[in-house]
Amino acid sequence: MDRTTGIFVDGMGAAAATSGILNQLQGRIFALLYLQPGPLSLDEIATELEQSKSNISVNIRGLVDWHLVRRSRVGGSRRDHYEAAADFWRVMQEILERRFRWNVRQVLAAATEAERAAARGTPSSSPGASPSCVRATSCWSSSVRG
Repeated sequence: MDRTTGIFVDGMGAAAATSGILNQLQGRIFALLYLQPGPLSLDEIATELEQSKSNISVNIRGLVDWHLVRRSRVGGSRRDHYEAAADFWRVMQEILERRFRWNVRQVLAAATEAERAAARGTPSSSPGASPSCVRATSCWSSSVRG
């Protein structure tokens, strides 16, 4: 892998690792495939990234599930080949949207749990059980859920 490609691949891996959605290797696989003019086989990806073929296979499945990478056929080969989604900015938008939706689900789960605790009559000596907290949680939760 040339230096420029390596910088991009490693940078995407680092960004993916902090995304909360993809892991570092998935980011590196996506970046490598994104820069290629055509599809690569698992063996080619493993060689370029200096990883085992089984590790690449496991991680690429997640990328396929996310529709960030697609399996494709190459004439004359019985092996599966892979290529990245072509619209880089759409991919970034999808990752950010999924992360945002995940965060919203986490907040809704916390609000729901707070409502349940209030309904069970959590002792008022608990820091989070004040009437204003219960009202605010219930009001916020209702407005978000519509």
